[in-house]
Amino acid sequence: MTTVTEGRDNLLQSFDRRLIDNPPAPALRGLQRFVVEFLFFGIKEARACLFAGLFFVSIFIVPRQGVFGIPRYDVLLIIALSIQIWMVWTKLETMDELKAICLFHLVGFALEVFKTSGSIQSWSYPDFAYTKLLGVPLFSGFMYAAVGSYIIQAWRLLDVRIRHHPSYWMATGVALAIYLNFFTHHYIGDYRWYVAALAIGLYARTTVIFRPFDRDRQMPMLLSFVLIGFFIWLAENISTFFAIWHYPNQLGAWSTVHLGKWSSWTLLVIMTFTIVASLKHIRATIHIPK
Repeated sequence: MTTVTEGRDNLLQSFDRRLIDNPPAPALRGLQRFVVEFLFFGIKEARACLFAGLFFVSIFIVPRQGVFGIPRYDVLLIIALSIQIWMVWTKLETMDELKAICLFHLVGFALEVFKTSGSIQSWSYPDFAYTKLLGVPLFSGFMYAAVGSYIIQAWRLLDVRIRHHPSYWMATGVALAIYLNFFTHHYIGDYRWYVAALAIGLYARTTVIFRPFDRDRQMPMLLSFVLIGFFIWLAENISTFFAIWHYPNQLGAWSTVHLGKWSSWTLLVIMTFTIVASLKHIRATIHIPK
């Protein structure tokens, strides 16, 4: 007798298999092929954004005054934890992937604590919450974890493979330089563009191979970093519009997040990608030239 959990697992797994296992369709050509591949690519991207999508929908619908006397930031933490538990329970994420996502959470939370500290104040979380630690609501780490979750899910759904990936020690070195610069630029200067130039040189030959429908497509790895960073920047504009957090120039009235943040998010995506690439089952799909 099939249990409720197994039934849910089968339904979700069947949907994913329908997205992934597409037999060759040589009859599709021209505009028709473009439309089908674009449609499947969009569905797979939306499915890969499941955690991020549910989380940001929560940001839109949870009122600023909270729910049932529970402050908004605390409600968002409860929702984020519930989504994460549900994704593991339904096997949308493995335990190894959950460990990587927890690492994203810790890395992001440490950055948040530093950036919101009294001496820095790059941005702030103005509302009260019981689950604030060092001035930062605990839900904030899930915003970084959402990026990692997206990359992990997209890797599987789009059958991502990487060609000409740099050596892991080099990629790790660049990722550490990116992360450290978020802290050190307040004291010794912003070397973001030097680090970016290093990353461009490192990933210049790297190609992403992916499968929207039944055929492999490819694009430069650097372009994928920039595109993901752009969509995160858009999400950040939405979040600040709903007053989840504020930059100093948004305290009087909301304004667009500075375009320079796009570059910051792009660099953060590179760092996140490096962590994801360390997962054993993902390493198997990465080609490093000798």
